[in-house]
Amino acid sequence: MKFIDNHNQQWHHVVGEDGPMPCPDPAPYILLSLEQWHAVRGHWPVGLVTAVELNNDLEIEDLVTDLPRFTMIALKFPKWTDGRAYSQAKLLRSRYRFAGEIRATGEVLVDMLPLLARTGFDAVHMRADQSKAAAERALGFFKGHYQGDVDAKQPLFARGEA
Repeated sequence: MKFIDNHNQQWHHVVGEDGPMPCPDPAPYILLSLEQWHAVRGHWPVGLVTAVELNNDLEIEDLVTDLPRFTMIALKFPKWTDGRAYSQAKLLRSRYRFAGEIRATGEVLVDMLPLLARTGFDAVHMRADQSKAAAERALGFFKGHYQGDVDAKQPLFARGEA
């Protein structure tokens, strides 16, 4: 799993004096809000390295036709107790076969890392008070899981590994 460092971040938001620019000019490595994406998608160059940041209450189905245009999708966890972004990531990977980066942002804690990895996230931007070393250890806590996940679809008994 890739850990995002604020100091070496290539993706950036486009903001003006009053917040997000409503209709930003096309450029690579822009992390667009959903509102910005809807405003520019008609004239946004196909093939431009682009990402969108989604709230966890969005129905992924509403964005399916646009998925091939994104290099990265950032899914927000507004609270660590609100896990709807896990479901969004699983849908992106399993049902819609999204191959780009899926990044967890917001209130991301070390304890969440194993489930983030199992549901399809491959990058995290953890809350500032969280330790990267502890997060890396957390990813190695479990050697295997009984249930299936985005990588191993079948449960353990059906994989012949029991």
